[in-house]
Amino acid sequence: MKLSIVIVNYNVKYFVEQCLYSVIKATNTIESEIWVVDNNSVDGSCSMIRTKFPEVKLIENKENVGFSKANNQAIRLSKGEYILLLNPDTIVEEDTFTRIVQFMDKNPEAGGLGVKMIDGKGKFLPESKRALPTPTVSFYKIFGLAKIFPKSKTFARYHLGHLDNNKIHEIEILSGAFMFMRKKVLDEIGLLDETFFMYGEDIDLSYRIIKQGYKNYYFPETKIIHYKGESTKKGSLNYVFVFYNAMIIFAKKHFSSQNAKIYSLVINLAIYLRAILSVIKRIVSKIILPLTDAITIFAGIFFFIPYWENFKDNQMDYPDFYVFIVVPIYILIWLTALLIAGGYQQKIKFFNLLKGIIWGSAVILILYALISEEYRYSRALIFIGSAWSLIAVTSIRYLLDILPFTNFKIESKKKKKILIIGSEKGNNRIENILKQAELNYELLGYVSINKDQTLKNEKFVGNIDQLKYIITINKADEIIFSAEDMSSSDIINKMLELSDIKIDYRIAPQESDVIIGSNFITAVEEIYTININSIATKKNKRIKRIFDIVSASVLLLFIPILLFLVKNRKDFTINIFKVLLGMYSWVGYHQSGNLHKSNLPKIKPAILNYLDINPKITNTQNVDKYNIIYAKDYNIATDIKIVIKNIHKLGRKCCKTS
Repeated sequence: MKLSIVIVNYNVKYFVEQCLYSVIKATNTIESEIWVVDNNSVDGSCSMIRTKFPEVKLIENKENVGFSKANNQAIRLSKGEYILLLNPDTIVEEDTFTRIVQFMDKNPEAGGLGVKMIDGKGKFLPESKRALPTPTVSFYKIFGLAKIFPKSKTFARYHLGHLDNNKIHEIEILSGAFMFMRKKVLDEIGLLDETFFMYGEDIDLSYRIIKQGYKNYYFPETKIIHYKGESTKKGSLNYVFVFYNAMIIFAKKHFSSQNAKIYSLVINLAIYLRAILSVIKRIVSKIILPLTDAITIFAGIFFFIPYWENFKDNQMDYPDFYVFIVVPIYILIWLTALLIAGGYQQKIKFFNLLKGIIWGSAVILILYALISEEYRYSRALIFIGSAWSLIAVTSIRYLLDILPFTNFKIESKKKKKILIIGSEKGNNRIENILKQAELNYELLGYVSINKDQTLKNEKFVGNIDQLKYIITINKADEIIFSAEDMSSSDIINKMLELSDIKIDYRIAPQESDVIIGSNFITAVEEIYTININSIATKKNKRIKRIFDIVSASVLLLFIPILLFLVKNRKDFTINIFKVLLGMYSWVGYHQSGNLHKSNLPKIKPAILNYLDINPKITNTQNVDKYNIIYAKDYNIATDIKIVIKNIHKLGRKCCKTS
């Protein structure tokens, strides 16, 4: 057998599905076997692979054993002359395997090979070619000199920035996303070092190939898409520690004792520097906007008070206690209400701002009515302060939206303008998926892949050769490629051809009900994330329980008011106490799904569920997908949003769906 392909999967069902479609096409002309090692996924990956790809050899682990160990499981069983370690979030061209095998056959000194990789937006990925991360090379990379001098042979050596991206080069380090190697070389040097759980194993294996006397090559004559979902977490503190500690393991293994000490010193310095900067950045990012809101609101009220004192007939003077104690308490209440209402989300919704200020003012007025009369100052100032608070926070958000260096943007109601590229049949299938997803979009039309065909369907606006003009004239925001009509090579080449145009790309795999893109957490309401923030983690279970206790306590405090808003008042009261006692949770799974057949983490029965955001979904299959989304990428903000939007449903019987 010529080729064994090994793919390690962990909770990326729709990526691995798309990957396997492309891999199977690419193996048509070459004797090969495909292995998928699943590291205990909970998203139905194994079931999908068994059903759709019976020819794939599937290893189902009962725990996440890590990247190295999982690859080694399949390599030991493989029979190919060549081994390819391939990430599940990739798409290969139809002739990728043929080209790389031919190159290796002609170059017996080659031990390993990597290819040209582009991301989901068609941009070249610099990790396609890398040098050995020596202390000097790592220093230049860690401390930003490589970014300042991206083409320098000295400073940009980490990603070999001085080498032409479109020419074959001898390199040192291959990317773990696509590592093509001779099996006999692995027999000589050994398999992946299982000391490395997630990062660093590709560097270690690449270096051992070179030390054995073989060469590693960068081969850009074939290309792959690598979605790089992992990159979304690379700014996290956890990534800094895990990745750089892997580099320390590598240094201790391969460098001299003296060099390893220097390397470890540089890496540890980088870890602590990055950690400190990450913590500072996180703290600043969390408090800067609330602090700005607080200062702006206080300044407005502070400067308004003297005018209000003179305006009133009794010429009342407000004491320092009111200005410096009472007003800050008001502001704290308004900011807390804004937080609960979603006023600090990066997607700015003015309704959330209005809702937060109104809620805050309502709480202030209730407290105002309950406190001793001697501490009751002007009620009018509460209303004036409310009005000013709304004006202030709204103005600040407008400014944030205008500034180019902030991530806060006003949520646009503008429809996304989409073009679909494929045959009439494929395009119709994609359009049906878009409709079912209930996206806010405008379909500009279909683009034919057959430039010579005269199409009668009025939805076709032109052919693929006219694509640049169609995009420009229609001001398109997004292109969706039909993978059942276009080859991976054609899709990749078209993305590269349009790389100078600002537009998003998605791909609709054949025989699939998902559309995968590069710039969304979810793609057409399907899972689109490499890293999993599972509801099963101890941290998330603790956060969820704290939220249940705090929210139930607040609801109990305001129950006299809420009884007028909630249906089934008796059950609402019972639900509050059962949530407090830990018998129920406010938010959980939708019960009409196949929970008994799924491997979803166990959580408490719930009053509300993820579908309360979109109650129109009734299909059991779609319900299961929403349950998976909720379990995989748990966020406390989701629970808060669901509870706030469905306060009137909190009297629902537990586990009921309507």
